Amino acid sequence: MTALSYPAPQPPQAAAPAWCPVRRTVTLFRHEPLLLDCGAAVSHIRVAYHTYGEAREDATLVLHALTGNSAVHEWWPGFLGEGQPLDPTQEFVICANVLGGCAGTTGPAELPSLAGEDAPLTLRDMARVGRALLDHLGVRRVRVVGASMGGMLAYAWLLECPDLVERAVVIGAPVRHSPWAIGLNTAARSAIGAAPGGEGLKVARQIAMLSYRSPESFAQTQSGLRAPGQPAITSYLHHHGEKLQARFCERSYVALTRAMDAFQPSDAELGSIRAPVLVVGIRSDVLYPPAEVQQGAALLPRATYWELDSVHGHDAFLMDAGELPAQVRAFLHG
Repeated sequence: MTALSYPAPQPPQAAAPAWCPVRRTVTLFRHEPLLLDCGAAVSHIRVAYHTYGEAREDATLVLHALTGNSAVHEWWPGFLGEGQPLDPTQEFVICANVLGGCAGTTGPAELPSLAGEDAPLTLRDMARVGRALLDHLGVRRVRVVGASMGGMLAYAWLLECPDLVERAVVIGAPVRHSPWAIGLNTAARSAIGAAPGGEGLKVARQIAMLSYRSPESFAQTQSGLRAPGQPAITSYLHHHGEKLQARFCERSYVALTRAMDAFQPSDAELGSIRAPVLVVGIRSDVLYPPAEVQQGAALLPRATYWELDSVHGHDAFLMDAGELPAQVRAFLHG
């Protein structure tokens, strides 16, 4: 008798989400140019963006960090999904690569040169490009969520587009860059200038990575040796430098860090913001210390401050979010 053969049982497949990311690229300012704050006029600006959920006139706009991109599902999966703060089953979620970035949107090499150098960009320039994208998508009102550079850009949106922004969440970001933050960026740009072609960008990333974590975090995660004779922290920094060099543009790094350093709104401007804002500090953040973030929040008429308790420094919003998703969801949708 021939033994019957049955297929081995297969584990149940996870149900596909009711939504999926949609990536598109659009060319804006075809008929009238965008006037940058530096005075240069730019036409035909290409913007790469992702959307999640069904299009509607109100949306949640996500603003990415310095070396981020528009693919929120890749770099913030704990915040995006059914029941999460960014829920595509209930809302229309949008994220665009910023002007001057290098993930599909018009970058520095495609912008005008002034006196032989890349035209300086501002966070307000980026907000105006974002507004044009919302116009293209038919969006009339937004809730804004941004962390790190995205948090600073959220402040630019609040100042530049007060008629569009219903409320905003600012995570791990100051209202303006301090001498400490400007100094770190200056050192990073000096490294790029001293060793163009990629090697300087690796060093710039190493400088940044030291500010993105905390001494306690590194003591927990990068102690000892990872290879014979090489400290784990050394291997860690080299690894992250090489990863960024492989995927990012040094001209974008220079342009975006300069834009962050130049963002210096006055107390009076900040006091004019009328939208409710949830401002989140991170207890162990050495790049943007929580006291600095809280002091900035105190300048806003309708700000609520909350602090994330984590040892992992500035990057905690990505790697150790704790109660942050619940706080953001309650503020956006409560």
